[in-house]
Amino acid sequence: MKLDILAIAVHPDDVELCCAGTLMMEKLKGKKTGIVDLTRGELGTRGTPELRLEEAQKAAAIMEVDVRENLGMADGFFRDDEAHQRKIIEVIRKYRPEIVLTNPLSDRHPDHGRAGKLIATAAFLSGLRKIETTGADGKPQEHWRPKYVFHTIQDTYHEPDFVYDITPVAARKLEAIKAYSSQFFSETYKADEPQTYISNPGFLEFVAGRDKMLGKMVGVAHAEGFTTEKMIGVQSFDAFVQQTT
Repeated sequence: MKLDILAIAVHPDDVELCCAGTLMMEKLKGKKTGIVDLTRGELGTRGTPELRLEEAQKAAAIMEVDVRENLGMADGFFRDDEAHQRKIIEVIRKYRPEIVLTNPLSDRHPDHGRAGKLIATAAFLSGLRKIETTGADGKPQEHWRPKYVFHTIQDTYHEPDFVYDITPVAARKLEAIKAYSSQFFSETYKADEPQTYISNPGFLEFVAGRDKMLGKMVGVAHAEGFTTEKMIGVQSFDAFVQQTT
């Protein structure tokens, strides 16, 4: 299946926190969307890897993505090396996305920045003909390079290069995040586990508040921000969101 937009992130729930709204808006526009999680988040303080996978599928259904898969890399111990790059190259060539959304290049959690760099590197290498890979069907894969790789803004604030208006799906984004009841505040999750930085009730308020702040900057109610290492061009001024007075 060829996708228009593929979000690749290190932990199940990273996509939901940072760019679920963008994926859902693109889906409303008729685009094919997908998610690839690098790890099962097995080092997380709360929950289990099996539960995280179940929660990821619930969130995927809420976001109505066309596909979601997990590469099973080692949480915390994956590296930006050839072996890991090749796994991502294979998945990029499998889905042939026009745009890749991924983790920021630096963040509070070291996995996020390492993953952002790994995925950006793999997206470039995926376009090189002389790197040979084989698909699940045993056939050689054709080279493919996404047109853009956009990095999300996760915990640490980075000045966005652009923001995406997600106002129509803002409530559904929070619903997708809350599908991870083991990770974020939930009155129904009763496991005897310690509270964490993200399970505090105030964390979800922070996520919603940032989307409101980014939206306010361009005159809309909610927005998600992205950075890019590649210059963006437009063919019409109509591409810009117009602020209301």
